[in-house]
Amino acid sequence: MTPSAPRKKVVVFDYGFGNVRSAERALAHVGAEVEITRDFDRAMNAEGLLVPGVGAFAACMAGLKQARGDWLVGRRLSGGRPVMGICVGMQILFGRGIEHGVETEGLDEWPGTVGPLKADVVPHMGWNTVEAPADSRLFAGLPADARYYFVHSYAVHDWELEVGNPHLAAPKVTWATHGERFVAAVENGPLWATQFHPEKSGDAGAQLLTNWIETL
Repeated sequence: MTPSAPRKKVVVFDYGFGNVRSAERALAHVGAEVEITRDFDRAMNAEGLLVPGVGAFAACMAGLKQARGDWLVGRRLSGGRPVMGICVGMQILFGRGIEHGVETEGLDEWPGTVGPLKADVVPHMGWNTVEAPADSRLFAGLPADARYYFVHSYAVHDWELEVGNPHLAAPKVTWATHGERFVAAVENGPLWATQFHPEKSGDAGAQLLTNWIETL
């Protein structure tokens, strides 16, 4: 009898601005060994780091810096260690966010600006399809008409990284439309992120999280 493979260890980083329990349950459901913590060393040494985020860009950045999460993300990525951001946890990976006329610096892992979503109905709240690249690993095994759960009023409207780090896999950008096109997900070497909530996206979200865990 072949012994089962050890479960991948994933830390959900608890810096005060994310649905950590929902993320914990979703990751455990697809077979990860999950810990919720803001301990720097434990988060640094996990096989995967998940950075959730809800609320305002500026508040999330302030909370992340207070917990040394900005340094944590940079340290992990410099060593090729996987990081995944969700919702505002994706937005803060970009260069800056503008909310109510206030500009806040992000982590600047990718150039770009998070700005107000221009649509007849805001926030964008509910299920939507996405346009994923054919060779996406994040969306592998998922049909083109799969739907994912979004809750947001801000988004990245333009992908500005023309040439990525030559030591990383070329970025793959997934788009969605609500009033206008916006970035719905990014895969770039060890750094992946989604604007939608995979932990609230049913079977499709579970498959997506499985795809991420399989890369750890």
